[in-house]
Amino acid sequence: MSQTGEDVGNDSFNRLVTVFGGSGFVGRNVVRALVRDGWRVRAAVRRPDLAGHLQPLGSVGHIHAVQANLRYPDSVAAAVRGADAVVNLVGILHKSGRQSFDAVHAFGAEVVAECAAEAGATALVHMSAIGADAESSSAYARTKAAGERAVLGAFPTAVILRPSIVFGPGDAFFNRFAGMARMFPALPLIGGGHTRFQPVYVADVAAAVAVALAGRATPGTVYELGGPEVFTFRELMEFILRETGRKRLLVPVPFWLAILEAWFLQRLPKPLLTVDQVRLLKRDNVVSEAAVVSGRTLEGLGIAAHSIEAIVPAYLDRFRKSGQFDRGRAQAGGA
Repeated sequence: MSQTGEDVGNDSFNRLVTVFGGSGFVGRNVVRALVRDGWRVRAAVRRPDLAGHLQPLGSVGHIHAVQANLRYPDSVAAAVRGADAVVNLVGILHKSGRQSFDAVHAFGAEVVAECAAEAGATALVHMSAIGADAESSSAYARTKAAGERAVLGAFPTAVILRPSIVFGPGDAFFNRFAGMARMFPALPLIGGGHTRFQPVYVADVAAAVAVALAGRATPGTVYELGGPEVFTFRELMEFILRETGRKRLLVPVPFWLAILEAWFLQRLPKPLLTVDQVRLLKRDNVVSEAAVVSGRTLEGLGIAAHSIEAIVPAYLDRFRKSGQFDRGRAQAGGA
């Protein structure tokens, strides 16, 4: 059975879906999955001139990039005009200029949902995150929860997807820490490295979007997406070091000290760490037992999750001393 809904027939062929954030890491994988299902894709992005990399994912005329910014409702309304379905993947990890958590995760999400409803779209998939919580000390988590409420209020049949850490070629997690291990003699274990994660493969997340648009997800439901295994932060750092063949110190950093360091680091043009991210690390980032019991998971959507062992080693090759030719040494625990 296809993980991207290819077995549902030709109902989606020649139908139009607008994908906000379609040029990003998750976005390009979602675009690929939807094109394979026969959808015509309108990728709504802030810089259409930088979305040319989407064109090879489909045949001529299948993918068209348009300008839209969630902070400007008129641009959102124009982007969804005539669309049969809408997908919102837009999210940020830290504030940048006028791109604040409130503007993107809450206000922006509501605007997309309202415009999708007004345009007569029959389906909406909204990307949130595991850990979304109105009572969280993290602004990221609070605004993600606010966005979910706003979306379901404006578009009650919307499907909400909450992934854990998303991995795949070009990800911002494994690549980031592998790069740090190449440059620095030690890696920090914030809060001792005990926080648990359930990394999910980006293609599996894209498959979940496609399945939802194929009508095989329960409308108005929140799904939690995680991979087949749960790891502590320390275990993930050990995995990265093992796969890149590097020996580095893993230094426990208490939360109070991490917050102090993040206060300075978040002032860099490209923050290495923010106070809000440290606060997020105080809670596990795994699929809840309630979601498992009720079938609100990848498995519940008929998708077999991929493990990090099956995917990540191939794209961490470039962080080894001799690239792919250093694989033997890496497995043996090179320097």
